[in-house]
Amino acid sequence: MSSLEAIRLKIEALEELPAVPAIVLPLAAMLQQPTEQVDLGKVVELVSYDTTIAAQCLRMANSPLFGRQNTETVRSAVLALGLKRVGAILMGCCLNRIVPPDQWVLDPVTFWRHSLGCALVSNKMAKLIGYPDPEKAYLAGLLHDLGILVNTIACPEEYRRCLQTARDQRAPLDRSEEKLLGFTHCQSGRILAERWKFSADLVAVIEFHHAPGSVPGATPLVPLVHLSDLLCRLRNLGHGNYEAVGVDLSGDCAWATLVEHYPALARMDLARLTMDIDGAMDEITAMVDAVFKPVPSASA
Repeated sequence: MSSLEAIRLKIEALEELPAVPAIVLPLAAMLQQPTEQVDLGKVVELVSYDTTIAAQCLRMANSPLFGRQNTETVRSAVLALGLKRVGAILMGCCLNRIVPPDQWVLDPVTFWRHSLGCALVSNKMAKLIGYPDPEKAYLAGLLHDLGILVNTIACPEEYRRCLQTARDQRAPLDRSEEKLLGFTHCQSGRILAERWKFSADLVAVIEFHHAPGSVPGATPLVPLVHLSDLLCRLRNLGHGNYEAVGVDLSGDCAWATLVEHYPALARMDLARLTMDIDGAMDEITAMVDAVFKPVPSASA
């Protein structure tokens, strides 16, 4: 039996995973819609589903970052925060519960800082180059490392060694996974994404975001998220390990693929984009705090 088949069997044996899509799937669908088409009542319903999540949204809406005070209802918090921020809090809370608090092998704050950073950068890059669905780019960036959660649950001790090896060797995490496990979080993430019936383009991002040259077809979403992931890792928004590898974004095959689709990318100011990532750090930190910081329960 191959290592990948072994991990597939482990994933299929995990009893807690199938229950998660009850919230994740409608949320993912919501995040892919243009803002003007989203049913605000459905968003409020999703937030109100869990009083702890509602309290986290209220706290964030009342934070100095958004200049709000006395936001007292879930509806007003959703309006104050906007769809993407609320969606990120919901998705983070739902997926974070897959991993019991005492079973994380990668610091969860580090994981979500990277995921949210990649989501924001993917969305911004999509708008800059004219990609027609920046909402989907945001969701793809948020979910691209889903396989890290899978590996954490399915093989925690082996995965702990992968993370330590990546830190010790200053190497990308997927290289350490391939060497020690025989598969990467890209492959295990694909298994779970297919099990949850994610759309084909999201599955492709999860499977190929470290190998955009291997993706079947010519979808630009994979190289877009690949470049956003690289940019975040270059700006200390990675997985907590320094990567001693040279990166030339303009020489990356993903760059060439995107330029073919969107010539405006060739004129993009990468220095400005990396500054924008730095400028988004306060918002990223606030969103991660909203997922992880304990708060009192609140009602809608």
